[in-house]
Amino acid sequence: MQKLKILNTREIKEISEKIKEQYSCDYDFSEYAVFMNRKNKIYLINKDIGNIKFDKLRIDALGLYFGEVNVGKVRFSIEGSQIIGEIAEKNVLELDDKQSRDWMSGIDLDVKTDMEGFVIVKNKEDFLGCGKVVDSKLLNYVPKTRRV
Repeated sequence: MQKLKILNTREIKEISEKIKEQYSCDYDFSEYAVFMNRKNKIYLINKDIGNIKFDKLRIDALGLYFGEVNVGKVRFSIEGSQIIGEIAEKNVLELDDKQSRDWMSGIDLDVKTDMEGFVIVKNKEDFLGCGKVVDSKLLNYVPKTRRV
């Protein structure tokens, strides 16, 4: 039984609209096959994947982990934030060097911003992932295995 679902054009368009609403940017998924698992995690892979027969394979993850759909919003992985961050026009939170080190250590940060919800976290030209701002606190989503 396959655990990944190949998203159709309509489902991909819904994700694109959520990204546009949250980050004011258009991202074209046309060069990728887009998959979603049962936990609403989104994976991108080259369209040549269609040449592989999946009949008897049990696959939980495939390709690049892009992010997940969480309560109608998109939360990006570190790689997803690097892809979208370059074209995002809003909800990008800039951190200084000390805050960035703390962020990559897995620490929640107190921030002064009027943003709420999921934001792309950035330091200078580097995109560090995605966090959630709640009551002037930036909640950290950096996985333990990727912390410094």
